[in-house]
Amino acid sequence: MWDWLFGKGASEHAVQKMQARLDQDMWARLHGAMPFLHGLSANEEAALQHASAWFLASKTWDGANGLQVTDEMALCVAMQASLPILYLGEKWYEGWTGIVIYPSAFVTRHKTHDEAGVSQCHSNVTLGETWQGGPLILSWEAAQPHDPRDLQAMHSNVVIHEFAHKLDMAHGPADGMPFLGGTGIEPAHWMQTLESAWQQLVHAVQQLQAGRPADSSSRAGHRLFNHLPMDPYGATNKIEFFAVSSEVFFVNPAPLAQWNPEWYRLLSLFYRQDPLQRLQSKATDSVAAAAP
Repeated sequence: MWDWLFGKGASEHAVQKMQARLDQDMWARLHGAMPFLHGLSANEEAALQHASAWFLASKTWDGANGLQVTDEMALCVAMQASLPILYLGEKWYEGWTGIVIYPSAFVTRHKTHDEAGVSQCHSNVTLGETWQGGPLILSWEAAQPHDPRDLQAMHSNVVIHEFAHKLDMAHGPADGMPFLGGTGIEPAHWMQTLESAWQQLVHAVQQLQAGRPADSSSRAGHRLFNHLPMDPYGATNKIEFFAVSSEVFFVNPAPLAQWNPEWYRLLSLFYRQDPLQRLQSKATDSVAAAAP
């Protein structure tokens, strides 16, 4: 009970006070720097601002390795994190409070046990990490808006990725299937489609690696893997596949929708959003506005 109370979100009064304090110039600047937020309706913009204010009022913020978390950093993270729950509601992010931000990539250490019971410690350099019922950790270098000329960075989003893990964990241990109540999606159909799409990605990555081995994080690797619908990290397991799928669903939906329409449809049903339609409508409006 007390864990639930500790992680409960801010009251509506506190949210309204936070929303009144938001720097609208800062909001507009950050909004303009994140193209995946473009195309929202007026009602969706208002909902995003309310959710962001709830997020700022509900979470604690800590910098690591000497980083001082500024209001702009916190708002930037809050805006991105609020997009996936625009129609789900803020309660999906209750049950935990802490956000830790490192200046750049950081090292995580985990202990595992093999079949013989021998424990081993593993260290990994990462840009984000999520704990069940615990904090969410981010690299500011990866979380901040990117130069629009950096296409690789613009087609990924570590904030949405890590918060997709939080959605996956909201009703139990992560397994690639968040709670589907109210979506009309049968859990068996979700898992069947997830398994099929994940295996499709695994097969594509394996074929590319067998044909021309390359580190996907290198420049040559980017050229090799850039026709995939998502980062090859999604092939790691079904938990990561859901998180990577979620980030491209919001920031670069067209390749995903073309690659596996049924998986895109299920994500759209779960999130109650269609980013592809939204971004295409925005592009059409921009072209029409630019016409003589």
